Amino acid sequence: MQHLYDIDVRVPMRDGVALAANVWHPAEGKAPTLLVRLPYSKDSALLGHGSLPNVLALLEAGYALVVQDCRGTYRSEGEFVPHMADRHDGADTVAWITQQPWSDGTVGMYGPSYLGMVQWETAVTGAPGLKAIAPTFTSIDNYEAPWYGPGGALSLSLVTLWNVMMYAADARRSLAAGEDTASHLRELGQAALSLEALNEMLPTAEVPVLAAYGKWWDDWMAHPSHDEYWDAMELTPELKNVTVPALNIGGWYDLYIGQTLRTYTAARQKAGTAQAREGQRLIVGPWDHGSTVGVFADRSFGPLADAQMMGLADLHVKFFDRWLRGDTTALDGVAPVKIFVMGIDQWRDEQDWPLPDTRWTDFHLTSTGRANTADGEGVLTAEAPADAGHETYLYDPRRPVPSAGGASMPTTPGFCGPVDQRTVAAREDVLCFATPVLEEAVEVTGPVGLTLYVSSSAVDTDFTAKLVDVFPDGRAINLCDGILRARYRNGLATEELMEPGTVYEITVDMTGTSNVFLPGHRIRVDISSSNFPRYDRNTNTGGVIAHESEEQMIPAINHIHHGPDHPSRLILPIIDRKDPS
Repeated sequence: MQHLYDIDVRVPMRDGVALAANVWHPAEGKAPTLLVRLPYSKDSALLGHGSLPNVLALLEAGYALVVQDCRGTYRSEGEFVPHMADRHDGADTVAWITQQPWSDGTVGMYGPSYLGMVQWETAVTGAPGLKAIAPTFTSIDNYEAPWYGPGGALSLSLVTLWNVMMYAADARRSLAAGEDTASHLRELGQAALSLEALNEMLPTAEVPVLAAYGKWWDDWMAHPSHDEYWDAMELTPELKNVTVPALNIGGWYDLYIGQTLRTYTAARQKAGTAQAREGQRLIVGPWDHGSTVGVFADRSFGPLADAQMMGLADLHVKFFDRWLRGDTTALDGVAPVKIFVMGIDQWRDEQDWPLPDTRWTDFHLTSTGRANTADGEGVLTAEAPADAGHETYLYDPRRPVPSAGGASMPTTPGFCGPVDQRTVAAREDVLCFATPVLEEAVEVTGPVGLTLYVSSSAVDTDFTAKLVDVFPDGRAINLCDGILRARYRNGLATEELMEPGTVYEITVDMTGTSNVFLPGHRIRVDISSSNFPRYDRNTNTGGVIAHESEEQMIPAINHIHHGPDHPSRLILPIIDRKDPS
């Protein structure tokens, strides 16, 4: 099929604003259309991201393609405010596509990160021409991911990086329009080269290069709780309006992994039609937000981990063939859930998530002495301990535990993905609880959580947790993690400070993973009170953290209680199969 390529096509919105799009469409006849909407420039190289199908492959498969700049970005008119206009703009663009002479009336959407958010924002409008979406590394709750987190802490390193990038793009746009933004553009450029220093600045809400620009930064800082501001953006209550199947794609080390898993589960239950509910699919690989190769400095998952090797692009085409072309055989033989099982480093087909044969198992925290550091005496045991005890450490926000890997934005080497935890776990403010050396393989696949009984000298503090695979050679590779700001222990919408010295039961959401702990390995959980700069530091005062200075910070003496009356425990989804592959 021969295609024509039109640049900067003006697509009118309901309020008269025109959005710019590049359009590939058939020279003759009609075709189903795939739509990509992004705030990072339709002319950028982003379409070459490893999670995306090749543009030429889509055209050769007989699809038209529309790539559009979001409102107020690059070549599009209007003002950009994250998420505020994307529902109507997405629906209006779908309607415009269906009216074009080259369109057969069917539209699909695909893309990662913000490009995935706009897909769900369009889908909840019930746009008639939209038939399927393929959101990758994305969220339907913008508070829980990416801007804050499911435990109420600010995703500091992400929001500083992303806002510097978006404000710089806006400043360049204003400069091109004749406005005097050159000095601010230089400041933003310097900030982008000094992200570590930017994350250290306090108060966070008053970081000069960001606060001076204002706009949505001020709003995000003014709403640290999941209040009505974030409720207006959350799409979970609106899943009842979704009538399209979705190919949900995630990475075990992607910053959206918790939302990817929860969105699949929620849409399976709450989407508006049986076709949408039953048409949900899930793929999760050993990937981070920037790479789908599966190769990291401290851990390589083998050649099969690569998205290209496992055929992710081809799965996109099959998915769209099924729902845009009506090819009922396109997905024959393709399981609804496909996950990469780390440890054995293999892809495996499943029928649902969480896996139906999951055995939720408590691993209790105890110790024979002090659990501080990986060389301490913290123990994970399937047997409930008979003796009571507690572990103590000092959390000083002026000396936070540095981020080491995890599901975060890959800003610098070692900041994201699987990273050896030995350096971090040597700190006195890190508690480590580990099983004995395993004699048999143990598979952990599913959501992971940690229930703790805690007390503190402070009225508010944070508790962090990492699930770690300890190798026979001593390497300690992180699998998944979480953080809870204690003031949000009973919900993200309301703050409840602690009474110093009082014991509270809390739960840390550690998202999820799939890993086989091989014989000779150990299962370990690491607990502390900071993960900086991935998350902002809790000042421990109970005040508005974003507006507090370093001088206002106070240390906190934190306790983890365990034993019969305080059954602190790691809750793991155990899969018992003779052959885990």
